[in-house]
Amino acid sequence: MRIVEISHDECTHLLNRVSIGRLASSLDNQPYVVPVCFAYEPNYLYVFSTVGKKIESMRQNPKVCMQVDDIASPSNWMSVVVEGNYRELQEAQYSAEKERAKERLSRSSEWWVAPLAQRREHTSDILIEPVFFRIDIQSMSGLRGIPEAE
Repeated sequence: MRIVEISHDECTHLLNRVSIGRLASSLDNQPYVVPVCFAYEPNYLYVFSTVGKKIESMRQNPKVCMQVDDIASPSNWMSVVVEGNYRELQEAQYSAEKERAKERLSRSSEWWVAPLAQRREHTSDILIEPVFFRIDIQSMSGLRGIPEAE
């Protein structure tokens, strides 16, 4: 197998095709990684969550990283890493963008049911508010594994 860099266009193509990635944040020198559903738009990744460890850590340290894969086999894959900054879409100035995020995320079937239901089950609070946020993309890079000809 050979590993090669992929172009910016190939990175954006992957981010448009795949809707689940691993979001990394860090607080007090402790990294934290969780899978999330996301929607890509140029310059942003939109994400939905409920308040918990992930949101609390990003509110204190907005620097985050998202890693997204498309794996066909151990020697045939693509991987993209996005570095950026967390921005909540809660203030009135973000209301139109929050609606855009909801629309984009809703294209992933049942994108909101599992996280919201799970959070409500653990806290017994049906008033839990969803948190919509975006990752302002600062940099993006990717690699591809290419099988060697036999």
